[in-house]
Amino acid sequence: MSIAHRVTGTGLYLGTILIAAWLVAAASGPAAFDTAQAIAGSFLGRLVLFLYSFSLIHHMVGGLRHFVWDLGHGYDPQTRMNMAKFSVVVSAALTVLIWIVALVLR
Repeated sequence: MSIAHRVTGTGLYLGTILIAAWLVAAASGPAAFDTAQAIAGSFLGRLVLFLYSFSLIHHMVGGLRHFVWDLGHGYDPQTRMNMAKFSVVVSAALTVLIWIVALVLR
């Protein structure tokens, strides 16, 4: 999970650059924003956004796991393994749930 936490952190850096580019396009005018929206709305763009949201949620859940450890709990090997499995399942479930809600409200 340590490697996954680092990978999602790197993904957050890259995704934040894309969000900054989207904001620059929005500030640059309608033509640039329409182009950015077309890219973000494409299959590849939505896949990147989905993976970015998974990275964000997984990184957050990993941070909560570390917070539990900072409180002095969950150090035994079985609890650590359960927390690692739980964090992947919760991250995936929350990502899918957020995307379902977003698509329904859209």
